[in-house]
Formats: sequence, structure tokens, C-alpha cells
Amino acid sequence: MRYMMTYDLMETMRNTNQWMGATASAIASYPAFSMIPNPAISMMAAWGDVTERTFQRMIVKPDWGIRTFTCEDGKDHLVDITTVVERPFGDLVHFRVNGREEQPLKVLLVAPMSGHYATLLRSTVKSLLVNCEVYITDWHNARDIPVSEGKFDVEDYTLYLVDFMKELGPDTHVVAICQPAPLTLAATAYLAEVEPKAQPSTLTLIGGPVDPDATPTDVTDFGRRVTMGQLEETMIQRVGFKYKGVGRMVYPGLLQLASFMSMNAERHSKAFSEQIQRVMQDEASDHDAHNRFYDEYLAVMDMTAEFYLSTVERVFKNREIARNEFVVAGHKVDIGKITNVAVKTVEGANDDISAPGQCIAALDLCTGLPASKKASHVEPAAGHYGIFAGRSWRDNIRPLVIDFMTANARKPQRRAANKNKIA
Repeated sequence: MRYMMTYDLMETMRNTNQWMGATASAIASYPAFSMIPNPAISMMAAWGDVTERTFQRMIVKPDWGIRTFTCEDGKDHLVDITTVVERPFGDLVHFRVNGREEQPLKVLLVAPMSGHYATLLRSTVKSLLVNCEVYITDWHNARDIPVSEGKFDVEDYTLYLVDFMKELGPDTHVVAICQPAPLTLAATAYLAEVEPKAQPSTLTLIGGPVDPDATPTDVTDFGRRVTMGQLEETMIQRVGFKYKGVGRMVYPGLLQLASFMSMNAERHSKAFSEQIQRVMQDEASDHDAHNRFYDEYLAVMDMTAEFYLSTVERVFKNREIARNEFVVAGHKVDIGKITNVAVKTVEGANDDISAPGQCIAALDLCTGLPASKKASHVEPAAGHYGIFAGRSWRDNIRPLVIDFMTANARKPQRRAANKNKIA
């Protein structure tokens, strides 16, 4: 019960700040105040607008915002976002461009489950829609999943990926971004042993901690500095009565957000101070650069406690994947069994979350792959976000990844028209 009260206290603090922002904005907007110009009143209104929006965004899942796509015919085609496979903890989603022929490259984007929604990869999806059929893993917020649905840990996550790959077929090109890189590698190896014909054509791992000890950072070294008991005691809470997942043990998104913000507290503080000034001077807009970034950055989701704890213990502390000792559903996965899936790693030279060396370690684990099916790229001067969504991705990395997929593509298989929906 103590943990549930803590969860509700965090939500109460968030809700109170949102209310204070709305109240300040409303009071400062009284027409009577316009008779006596006062910068303090303008400051109050601006602070209220920014504060209300900031704390409101924390519990709202962002919209994909991908409604149309301009094709080579010069016309805007509607984009349908459809669920291909539906599961309690995450769905497989397809971005289908209406009226366009099916593209030769079928891409599965494996989104991180690390505190943000899959919409964090919105710009990545848009860039790939140009000449790819894009699918993505859309993970659900743990606070909205009833306890009756059971647990969800790193093994369950891996098996979800296995099922998604099997659903899409062997002509799929898998791109795992950040946190899921090691588990996607394990899922591919699992398929190589259990159902080799279902393996994807290529696997691209971008900025992921395959071997977190290769080049430790403050983020990846965190698990070394605390015990599992300390993590469980300080990070895990029960979902409060407000949500469908009441009673579920989770690592709260609000707690994760506090960790994100503290890493660059000075930069975030400056960004919000400058935004308040812009609102005062009528220089801000609903979709300006600040709001575009923070509407996504502040929208956080809870992770199941078992997923968070098993990730820290098995991926970071015990390095089970880095040591090729990972077990899924009682089956010891051997990454060396991957023999005909081309594997590419991408790292950013200035990545302070998964530093260069952590991701490329995957290639050493793929002992069954010939050198001709291995590739790597380190993007100069690129940080973590830039290697999958920034200018570095658009200008340099995306073309390299597309060329890699094209060079190692398998012929597409004909599949049944109906897609299975799994409740």
C-alpha cells in the first residue's frame, strides 16, 4: 500500500502543478488587468501557460501526426495506421500509404521501451515511408494494463519480437533503436535455432547497449552502482486507483522523467525560462520548436517492474547477452547460430547514453556470420538522438541503412491476405 500511496502522491503533485498553471493563466488573463500594463501580470500568464502545458503532457500519449504522404505521382495519399498483431503489452502497427504500390523494402522498427512512447520515432518513420513499408512495435503504458494480464519481462519482450518477425516473414528488415538492440539480437538468434526460415533478411542495431561494459557511460554504469534490492525499494511503485492497471508493480514514467531531466537540468531550466519569455512577447506558437520537442519528451509511460528490473540485472549487471548466456523460455540462445542474416551496427561518436563500442560488440557475437554479412558505421559528431532522428540520420545514416537492406534483401514471400489478430 505504501508504494501505491507514493504513486498517487506523484500523480497528485503533477495534477496540482497543472492546476496551478491553469489558474495562474486564467487569473492573469482577466480583462481588467489590461487597463494597467504590468510586466508581472504578463509573466504570470506566460508562466501559467507553459506550466499547464508542461504538466498536462506528462500523461498524454502523443499522436503519430502522420496523416498524409506525398508520393512520386505528386499527390498526397492518406496514411492508415493499422494494427497487424494485437497483444496486451504491445502491438505490431503498420503505416499503410493508400493508393501506393507495396514498396520492395519491408521494415520493422523496434521501438525502445525505456520511458517514452513509440511516437518518439515519428521522424524516423516519416523518413522511411519514402520507399519502405514501415511497421513498428507500439508498446503499451503499463499503468493501463490490468494485473490479470500477468507479467512482462525481458523474456516476454523477446518472445513478442519473435512473434512479430514470424508474422512479417523472412523478407523483413529489422531496425532496433537503442534499448531493444540486445534483445532484438537475441530474438533473431532464437529464430535462427527454433524456426530458421522465419529469420529476417537484415538486422540493423542503432545505438544499443549490447555490451554495456565495452565503453561504460553514466547511464549504463548505473546498474553497477546499486544493488537490485536498492532498485526495487527506491524505483518500483504500485499503480494507483486512477488507472486500469491499479495494483500493478511498475517503474513509473514520472520517476523516469525526473531522471532524464536531472541529467541535463541546467539546459532544461534554460529552455523553459526562454519559452516563458517568448510567450510573454507573443513570439511562441502551439507547434514551435520548444513545444514540438517537449510535447514528446515529457510524455512518459510506465514500465512493468519485472521488465525494468530484469533489464538492469540480466542485460547490464550480468551481461547475459554480451556473454552469450541469455535464456528465453528455458532455451539458451546462441547468437553464433545466426548465419544468414546480415547485421549492421550504427553508433554516434558523441553518444553519451550508449557510447561507441557498446553496439558494435554484436558483430563479435555473430561468430557464424561471414565478414561479408557484417557492417558497422560510427557517425562523427553525432549524439544519441541524432543517429536515429536528427540530421545525421537523415543525411548520412538512413542512406547507408537503405543501401545495406537493398544489398541483402531476400525475395518477398506471398502471404495470406488476412492478418491474425491475437487478443
